[in-house]
Amino acid sequence: MAQRKLLLRALAGEVLAVPPVWLMRQAGRYLPEYRATRAQAGDFLKLCYTPELAAEVTLQPIRRFGFDAAILFADILLLPQALGAELWFETGEGPRLSTVTTPADFARLRGKDDIHDRLAPVYQTVRLLTEALPRETALIGFAGAPWTVASYMIAGRGTSDQAPAHALMRADPALFDALMARLTEATVEYLSMQVQAGAEVVKLFDSWAGSLRGEAFRRYAVEPTRAIVAALKARHPGLPVIAFPREAGQGYAGFHKATGADCVALDNSVSADWAAENVQTDGCVQGNLDPRLMVTGGERLAEEARRIVRAFARGPHIFNLGHGITPDADPAHVDALLRAVRG
Repeated sequence: MAQRKLLLRALAGEVLAVPPVWLMRQAGRYLPEYRATRAQAGDFLKLCYTPELAAEVTLQPIRRFGFDAAILFADILLLPQALGAELWFETGEGPRLSTVTTPADFARLRGKDDIHDRLAPVYQTVRLLTEALPRETALIGFAGAPWTVASYMIAGRGTSDQAPAHALMRADPALFDALMARLTEATVEYLSMQVQAGAEVVKLFDSWAGSLRGEAFRRYAVEPTRAIVAALKARHPGLPVIAFPREAGQGYAGFHKATGADCVALDNSVSADWAAENVQTDGCVQGNLDPRLMVTGGERLAEEARRIVRAFARGPHIFNLGHGITPDADPAHVDALLRAVRG
């Protein structure tokens, strides 16, 4: 049954007449049932750390839309919290973290093997999902890629240009490299435990990869991804890995071969036609509809979805957005999208 799941077939390189579909942030604030469960939890972190509720919101879009994959409901900042960073959410402003900007800050972090007690509820959520998901639905685990997570840990919050991380990279390269190494090792442990709990695929979200250029892109986006993929595949032979170096631009080309990822997810700043000629030639691609169309809807939504399907029709493809679905998206537009993709 596992090999008949459409997502796993595409990740194995099969060219399908109709691509599998799922959406980044498909469990989220655009769904009224999510908002109700979020209110029941009381706050975001309690939702992430209560397995029954985290499993519930993971399942909600599967029940409503019948996506071909579910992605574990969690947050990329749970890992730095498990490493010892303080984490909280400011209403209307997003996450806040205690910072790592000095050797003393780094010395207070836990080791890669000391994260699992804190993350045990996440693994339990995965176990619950393996029992509750429809047999045809693949389960995706995930983590933030080291560069993106490091940028949050250094700045203490999300930033528009990751300037604090770039500044530390220049001012104290030894400290910066030590933080990247710790995150790389811990990410392997975290994702490996998700796989042991039942995740069939894992995805690395490098949301801020686009701010890296040249040698920095190779060293801090490509190389950590390569190391994580290699370690996971050594432990879990056959495990498919999706990599998402968002806004990599020309850096998408060759990312499969450089990292060993089975699939490269694409944002919507690159065209599907270009990606078919320059990225899909090396393996499966995922993407890349503009998320704004999930707000506006209409015939343009259907036209763009069909255009992307046609552009990627000659190779393995997973249909998705170029970034996460936004809270102001209309659930009815998701139904329209699925009709356009699935015919």
